[in-house]
This record gives sequence, structure tokens and C-alpha cells, in this order.
Amino acid sequence: MHAYVYKSQRKADTYVYLATRDDFTLLPEALRAQLGALHFVLDVALTPGRRLAREDVDAVRGNLAVRGFHLQLPPSAAGDPMRDDWGTDA
Repeated sequence: MHAYVYKSQRKADTYVYLATRDDFTLLPEALRAQLGALHFVLDVALTPGRRLAREDVDAVRGNLAVRGFHLQLPPSAAGDPMRDDWGTDA
């Protein structure tokens, strides 16, 4: 399965995976409005067992098969240990 990845120009660290390149018709209108312009960033083969940096490849494949798109939201601040104040700044 192939995916085409687009970055939201309005929402930081938010990406949309599409099953068909430039086919934004499957995105709900409310979601399209929130994301703003989408900029193409990656063409990727989603083979079983492939690893993605922030997403489960099986979940992405499932969403693409059922919906035609997958939405990748930014990681939560609670899950990012680098956002904590470690008291090391001078």
C-alpha cells in the first residue's frame, strides 16, 4: 500500500496521509478548514512491518483502507520528556 503525506500549514506537527495523491475530497470539510493548506512532503510505501516515526503502520494502513486518509496529530506534551524543566538552565 502506498501513502502520500501532507503537512498542515496551519497546525504544527500535523500530517495527513492519503491513499490517493492530492485527493482531498475524502477529508471532512470541517477538518480541511482546521488544517488549512496542505503541503506535500512524502511518498511512502506502507509495507507490513515497516516502521514509522510516530504512527503504527497497521493503524495507518487500516485508516487508509477504510477512510482513504489518516490524520497524524502532534505528540502530547505529557508524552515528551524533553518538554519538562530539568532545572539545568543557567
